[in-house]
Amino acid sequence: EIAEVTGVQTCALPICGLPLDSLSVENAIFVTRSRRWSLMMDPQGQANRWIKNLQKENKLKVTKMTEAGMLRVLESSIRVGLPVLLENVLEKLDPALDPVLLKQTYKSQGRVMLRLGDTDVDYSEDFQFFVTTKLANPHYAPEVCIKVTLVNFTVTFEGLEDQLLADVAAIERPDLTAKKEQLVISIAEGRRTIQELEDKILKLLAESSGNILDDEALINTLDDSKKISAKTEASVKGAEETSKEIVIAQDAYRSVATRGSILYFVIADFATIDPMYQYSLQYFKEIFCQTIKVTEQSEDLQTRLNLLLEAEKKSIYVTICRGLFEKHKTLFAFLIEIGRAHV
Repeated sequence: EIAEVTGVQTCALPICGLPLDSLSVENAIFVTRSRRWSLMMDPQGQANRWIKNLQKENKLKVTKMTEAGMLRVLESSIRVGLPVLLENVLEKLDPALDPVLLKQTYKSQGRVMLRLGDTDVDYSEDFQFFVTTKLANPHYAPEVCIKVTLVNFTVTFEGLEDQLLADVAAIERPDLTAKKEQLVISIAEGRRTIQELEDKILKLLAESSGNILDDEALINTLDDSKKISAKTEASVKGAEETSKEIVIAQDAYRSVATRGSILYFVIADFATIDPMYQYSLQYFKEIFCQTIKVTEQSEDLQTRLNLLLEAEKKSIYVTICRGLFEKHKTLFAFLIEIGRAHV
């Protein structure tokens, strides 16, 4: 609902590489609607992929603070209005970025300018700036925090559970997933229509002179607007009810998503045993989704769920064990079984 109100197209998020869980949607709203440029904490790389896909058609420029030509990339992008992604920053930002982060623009002879280093650059309103870091728990000084909007894309247990639930539902019930996306668009358009009608009525009332009851055009417009508004509201309510039913149907697969989330965090914590044991979230999700697709089918939902739970546990164990020392395999199996008790 938040996404619909702010105009973020949730159906476009998975296409751009960002999951549809509530945390990711809220983060997307912060990034796209905040007045300050965003600094995204992104250890799993989800925000990085999302920005690259989202701004691909706008000719996104990608740079790093370690690159010698970083300021030149920024300068040319600011001048022509291209988006820039500054990735893999650490806990300190280059002071040369301050004018960009603070949007210290000024007017000179009718032109909007920004001073970057020793150069005065024409500032295009189309310019966008994104910053990402792979640090999981960075500590930024207050002087950095006031310049940017800090957005934490670090995946949480509940967030990953919602992501995996969306993946399972998309594979198991693609019809419901497609219908839900269409309903989101329908609800957003319905609410937008109602808002436009209200704005139109207020505009006509403000422009009307004399006795309102004598204004035939206004009376007819109000009557038509009332009919359209009532029809649209009924349509929106119906779509919302259907959307709730779809969510309940998809929620039947939550146990599979919960088990998957537990398995991922078991694997992620294994890096504390040996730094060699590091697996990306993207790699884990590929194994998870492939397992869902190849697992034996069943018409009975509970039987299908049991098959999926057993298959994902076995698949993850076998795949990850290929990269573990023999002495750690027993511990890995033990942690998986402990996690199983929580589902």
